[in-house]
Amino acid sequence: MTTLKPIFILNGPNLNRLGKREPEIYGHTTLAEVEAMCRAAAGEHPVRFHQSNIEGEIINWVHEAIDGGAGIIINPAAFTFTSIAILDALKMFNGPIIELHISNIHRREAYYHNSLVSKVATAVIAGLGAKGYGFAVEAMKDLLGR
Repeated sequence: MTTLKPIFILNGPNLNRLGKREPEIYGHTTLAEVEAMCRAAAGEHPVRFHQSNIEGEIINWVHEAIDGGAGIIINPAAFTFTSIAILDALKMFNGPIIELHISNIHRREAYYHNSLVSKVATAVIAGLGAKGYGFAVEAMKDLLGR
């Protein structure tokens, strides 16, 4: 029996405030509810779900995924537009990467339009609200052939 490698679901700064922070943009769903959605969508597929406001922690989780993950779903939040370090870490990952945003970053202010992560992402999901996470997990399972 083969053990499935986990899907890493990584969340960047301020996402721990989901449900409270700018609900007119990000909705009322909490990060705990997002995690539950992801685990339900994953079914038997193992998930490593993380959130940090610290860039280095996200990079460390990408390194863990490089060593033992099947795929990465990442909502880098503000690091999307600023972190060459996260980009460099993601470039080392050989599996599928889905970049995820709750809001449609292209309908927002111009400084949200240039994603560094998109340069290495297999796919991008944006503007579907918190429900986008469930879609991302389903898409990742399809990309992994499961």
